[in-house]
Amino acid sequence: MSKLTMLLLTAFLFACGSKKENGNTTEAATSSAELIKKGEQLVNANDCKTCHHQVNKIIGPSHLDVAKKYEFSQENVKLLAERIIKGSSGVWGDVPMTPHPDLPVTDAENMARYVLSLDGEAEKQ
Repeated sequence: MSKLTMLLLTAFLFACGSKKENGNTTEAATSSAELIKKGEQLVNANDCKTCHHQVNKIIGPSHLDVAKKYEFSQENVKLLAERIIKGSSGVWGDVPMTPHPDLPVTDAENMARYVLSLDGEAEKQ
């Protein structure tokens, strides 16, 4: 990357951090809808569709079945992200889920948010 690109990226990331205005702390938080959209993009860009379909069971459960099984909570976002990264077995039958150890936790959490949103449930705060 060029120095200019790095400088612009650094400035952008710095600008998106927390800031204090008039004594009130405000965070440049990304909305739940934006995180879900990022998660959808990540699901589409990775190998998820090899084993999962949005509504039909393939090798693993459909993403909709996962959404129906788990409440859309921060606890379950973290649980599913961990399973995406480390893999799992025995939850949905005998076929183990392949681990994705190189996937950043934030990406796995956004992917989990997307999956959990598919039944129309909003994330619990």
